[in-house]
Amino acid sequence: MRRALLVSSVTVLTAACAHAQGGALVASDEHMARALRVLAASPLVDGHNDLPWAIRESKTAPHDVEAYDLRRTTAGHTDLARLAAGHLGGQFWSVYIPGDTSVARQGYAKVQLEQIDIARRVFAKYPERFEVVTTADGFRKAFAAGRIGSAIGLEGGHAIENSLGALRAFYDLGGRYMTLTHNQTLDWADAAADVARHDGLTSFGKEVVREMNRLGMLVDLSHVSPATMNDALDVAEAPVIFSHSNARALADHVRNVPDAVLARVKQNGGVVMVTFVPGFTSQAIIDWNRKPASERQGAQPLATVAQVADHIEHIRRVAGVEHVGIGGDFDGITEVVQGLEDVAAYPRLFAELSRRGWSEADMKKLAGENVLRAFAEAERVSARLRAARPASTATIEKLDGAPR
Repeated sequence: MRRALLVSSVTVLTAACAHAQGGALVASDEHMARALRVLAASPLVDGHNDLPWAIRESKTAPHDVEAYDLRRTTAGHTDLARLAAGHLGGQFWSVYIPGDTSVARQGYAKVQLEQIDIARRVFAKYPERFEVVTTADGFRKAFAAGRIGSAIGLEGGHAIENSLGALRAFYDLGGRYMTLTHNQTLDWADAAADVARHDGLTSFGKEVVREMNRLGMLVDLSHVSPATMNDALDVAEAPVIFSHSNARALADHVRNVPDAVLARVKQNGGVVMVTFVPGFTSQAIIDWNRKPASERQGAQPLATVAQVADHIEHIRRVAGVEHVGIGGDFDGITEVVQGLEDVAAYPRLFAELSRRGWSEADMKKLAGENVLRAFAEAERVSARLRAARPASTATIEKLDGAPR
């Protein structure tokens, strides 16, 4: 059955990719053929897709999972046909919530629960394509059955409202990673895109990392400041991830990872999952955006598949091939990389890497083997820590004093 599914998937994918590029891809392209072979044999596990937020913010039927029909072509980057064409094998679906005051007034935890509900209703609506998973082995079993292993990732530690009890509750609801911050500095962690108040993590922030390790929830360091990255790496007993970040040496954006941190990711056993956000990919776009509007001449520069591959190769050189993955950020972006416009496009990136001399074994590591290895190690660490210590009863007031 699995063999038949693979043959069928490769046939569909080849046709879909050729159609997507106006017929430019042909079966005789040896590098595309290698890409398809890799993605048929080993699961491509993407670290970040914001489909639940796209459904919540739909202009025609907000919050309505039934109306946002993935069996049809959607207005966004994700639907069933394009997922099949992209040969996605597993996905951490982001249950992002903004950290702004309008959401705070509703209650961060309340809105987070609503987003988890949307994600779970999506999984339930398409059982033939999505399989809920909570372990690394679950991803592998779903892939073997021809389905997309689907796990939940929380984007933004503001969702726990300074409560380790809430963190544990979100874990019990399926959350398998948490991005420590989004774009706002929290009471316990500095964000990359906001003013630093703590020089990294506070004592409570470090306890959040410890409790995530005890639970087996991956610590996601995308969006956090370099000081927070380093503090988390100081404390972490399990591999960390960056669910959607690039290399700062190639694109000097605060959301990207400095080389000194990349070297520490290697020591930690973690994974940096390269993203398809144009503004994190192209230095020319960053330079253009930094200019006053009156000085911007012509159209904004474009980001390319080749530039995304450059970030992957840079992370491989600094951290090693075992520490790089893919986190596209589809349905969380408004601008796209040329050639990576939606979830159907993953094979183009792997074909580009094949042209650069990547082996099939190394492409499999990039596709999903690295993040699944990190996830499995986090589970092993969790089993050890759960046997050694109970759930933390620490509070932010006890460790840091009253939040300001």
